Amino acid sequence: MDAGENEIRVEKPATALRRGWTTGACATAATKAALTALLEGEFPDPVEITLPKGERPAFALARESLHADHAMAGIIKDAGDDPDVTHGALVMAHVRLLPAGAGIVFKAGAGVGTVTLAGLPVPVGEPAINPIPRRMMSEVVAELCAAQGVAADIEIEIAIENGAELALQTWNPRLGILGGLSVLGTTGIVHPFSCSAWIHSIHRGIDVARAEGLGHVLGATGSTSEKTAQEFYGLPDVACLDMGDFAGGLLKYLRVHPVQRLTIAGGFAKLTKLAQGALDLHSGRSQVDMEWLAAQAEELGGNHLKDRILAANTALEVLEMTRFEGIDLPALIAARARAVAIETLRGAPVAVDVMVTDRSGKLVAHAR
Repeated sequence: MDAGENEIRVEKPATALRRGWTTGACATAATKAALTALLEGEFPDPVEITLPKGERPAFALARESLHADHAMAGIIKDAGDDPDVTHGALVMAHVRLLPAGAGIVFKAGAGVGTVTLAGLPVPVGEPAINPIPRRMMSEVVAELCAAQGVAADIEIEIAIENGAELALQTWNPRLGILGGLSVLGTTGIVHPFSCSAWIHSIHRGIDVARAEGLGHVLGATGSTSEKTAQEFYGLPDVACLDMGDFAGGLLKYLRVHPVQRLTIAGGFAKLTKLAQGALDLHSGRSQVDMEWLAAQAEELGGNHLKDRILAANTALEVLEMTRFEGIDLPALIAARARAVAIETLRGAPVAVDVMVTDRSGKLVAHAR
């Protein structure tokens, strides 16, 4: 769940990027605006909040509604230049006065998910509102109620317009967050194309798999290889970790939080990078070394292909020429990638196998 915000796979542009605000920051601002109106009779617009590191952004209200015992304020989320599925979504906070002694109660409104699996930072059965956004909203409520001399007995219901549909584009269903999106954010700020956000999501996936007692998890570089490996082993969705390019983020977390078995699946080019020792498989941060590939082919009797491999434009071209020559380069790549994974685990009790697929998803090598 704790994926920073809900990232999708888009290449990062070369130009300077504009940062944005997390769902948690928007929910906090909406809560402050709604409760201010409920207690004082007027909505602050824009509404200013204090983020965990002291920044004080202001948010314009997109929707508001005031009644005798409840109020609602809505804010359009601006994720900056991050490819976040929640960019432009309407985040609403409905606040309601509760009986004395009730305290602050969080509810999931339409479009906000509910936690159904253990292993996340929020207990099963609770709204998928992460601890720091909860703390931010609770602090706002405590401050406003104290200023008016009333007890902080308030229900906060967070809703996100079209959140249930948007959640299908995120990792929430695999993490057992059903019915909508998560209200996330540790700093209140969305940093475009954040690697740490993706890696945190991988960590939460491992946490959930461990809490479910799963002994076998799958980390794949993409959906094609994931489908092949998942069907091969009959793994449930919750066992599938969206590793993407972050093999290192996956392996280093498993080093400390092990499971019995890990399958790594990917295409030939991505796993060639892992076999070379790269733990970040992104095209902008690691490249296939053709000289290294030529040396591997030479080990298998393909020394006559050296010049052609060095002149090749892509790893796929090398794969096709070696397959045509009857040289099983994928098997060697799978074995080398498995060795790098085991070395990175540093003795953690995790059995590793590596599956290499072609572009159609056909299994071409399996090291185990």
